[in-house]
Amino acid sequence: MLNQFIFQLQQLLNSLQVNVYQSLEIILALWVIQVLNYLLGYRLNFFGIVPRDLFGIIGIPLSPLLHSSFSHLFFNSIPLFALSCFLLISGEKTFMDVTLIIVAISGTAIWLFGRPGVHIGASSVIMGYFSYLMVEAYMHPSVATWVLAGLVVYYFGGLFLSLFPQEERVSWEGHLFGFAAGLAAVWLLQ
Repeated sequence: MLNQFIFQLQQLLNSLQVNVYQSLEIILALWVIQVLNYLLGYRLNFFGIVPRDLFGIIGIPLSPLLHSSFSHLFFNSIPLFALSCFLLISGEKTFMDVTLIIVAISGTAIWLFGRPGVHIGASSVIMGYFSYLMVEAYMHPSVATWVLAGLVVYYFGGLFLSLFPQEERVSWEGHLFGFAAGLAAVWLLQ
């Protein structure tokens, strides 16, 4: 029993090591977009989600790629890197499917129900990954899912507090709808 646990833990660590490079590529792409956006005077943020505006629909797939500042992107990069590493353990296809579901559902919900303004940032994706990993650990328990869920709760449990309105300029709707979209992804991918 202990040998099996150690073996599964070793497999988890090996998978994480491989996933680091893919996750770094994602983060690097976001930083390249941020530098370009900065050089353009943040004009790309025009392509964020604008609720109930026909042109704002274009923001559904694009908003997770855009950030309001380097600080905004920095604080999204840390959980996005870790959670994408964890989610990639399930495979690239699952990672892509979960990501597309989260982006589509959360973006559509923000467009339908969000406060007026431009909604941008990867927070909805981060919250979706967070809820997906937690529920996946519950529904499909294994050494890997429990270790990952433990790490997610320990390091990122504070994300749960961002589901509620706190600051005027923070899209708590993106956090809430991203969280819900992660739950939907578990259900849709069963």
